[in-house]
Amino acid sequence: MGTQASTPARTGNRLARSVATVVVSLALGVGVAPATATAAPTDPSDTQLSQAQQAKADAAEQVGALSAALAAAQTQVDDARAQSAIALDAFQGVQAEYEAAQTAADDAATAAQRARDDLAAARADLADFARQSYLQGSTSPTLEALMTAEGPTQIVERAALLEAAGAHQGSVVVQVTAAEQQATAADLAAQTALARAATLEQQAADALAAAEALEVTARQQAAGLASRQAAVQQQLEQAQQTLLGLEGARAAADQYAAQQTAAAARAAADQRSASHAVSAGAVTTAGAGSSAAAETAISAARRWLGTIYAWGGGSLTGPSVGWGIDAGIVGFDCSGLTRYAYAQAGVSIPRNSSAQYSALPRVSRSDLQRGDLVFWATDTSSPATIHHVALYLGDGQILEAPESGSRVRVTAMRWGGFIGGARPSA
Repeated sequence: MGTQASTPARTGNRLARSVATVVVSLALGVGVAPATATAAPTDPSDTQLSQAQQAKADAAEQVGALSAALAAAQTQVDDARAQSAIALDAFQGVQAEYEAAQTAADDAATAAQRARDDLAAARADLADFARQSYLQGSTSPTLEALMTAEGPTQIVERAALLEAAGAHQGSVVVQVTAAEQQATAADLAAQTALARAATLEQQAADALAAAEALEVTARQQAAGLASRQAAVQQQLEQAQQTLLGLEGARAAADQYAAQQTAAAARAAADQRSASHAVSAGAVTTAGAGSSAAAETAISAARRWLGTIYAWGGGSLTGPSVGWGIDAGIVGFDCSGLTRYAYAQAGVSIPRNSSAQYSALPRVSRSDLQRGDLVFWATDTSSPATIHHVALYLGDGQILEAPESGSRVRVTAMRWGGFIGGARPSA
């Protein structure tokens, strides 16, 4: 009789303790299986109930620890990928500077060669003058020319000619001197330009190596996470078995739904606060933009839906071979896709995502329109941490080249980490 009297209290206590485990299980995507058809006692003994509650509590504790470990691992993977994208962005910027410096070096080398050619021609003129002087027996043939004249008229004519010849000889010497100075200056400019190009080339190589190392780390962490997820799933399924025979699973699920509703309401309130903060801190500087250019860019990007992501890939004419560990893979990275898309609309934008954000007119979240670029950063107060860009399609949709191992896609807009928008067609 005493056991029956305490049953409601024990059942309520059992339901309260089961909530934590069911919540964790549903949050991780593993449903609570219905009670089996085995004949469980409707009034278990104190010992049986105590054992079931202890098994359930142990499982809940294990699931909570595994869930926290998975969340921390996923955060590390996301951070590594973001840092990899930032490093690749930096490499692409330095690579562009190197290419410009190499062009300048080539131009300087061409100028130096022209100066050397001019110097050689001037020296040839000077040598010719010296040879003619030697053949005449003197570098000052004036007296001989005047003394051999046949009359006053011829003397006057020869004097005029000798004066002109003397001026020409002087100019030849001046030309040689000037040519030597120009050749020296051109050589110095060429050497300086080549030195800068070499420095930038090394910086570009260092930046690529750093970006590649970060991407390797991210991929290793992603692989490790996948392995851990499989192990967690197996352990979770085993832990879930301890809950199958407990009464009140439906009540626990109802309580979980109520908690989810409350959590969703809090999240919505937090989102509204975050949206207000973003809108208040961002000012639209872009004009109305060109809808025709935006639609052309979107259409161009859509043609490549399903194309593989290539780290560093994408040119003005379409997919291209990626960099580093994606060498040999032909596709787009995020900024390569947006740059290509707007190039088809006749709008030129920088190659990398942070440069696109810096160079283009800004758009606040509340003013986003179809065709705008949207950016994400690890620190929304610092544009230097921008690591991703996509095309905004409107109606809460974006078109993007997401990350290594994925493909160009249309997906829902993400507001976490959103730093702002920009309008290439403004």
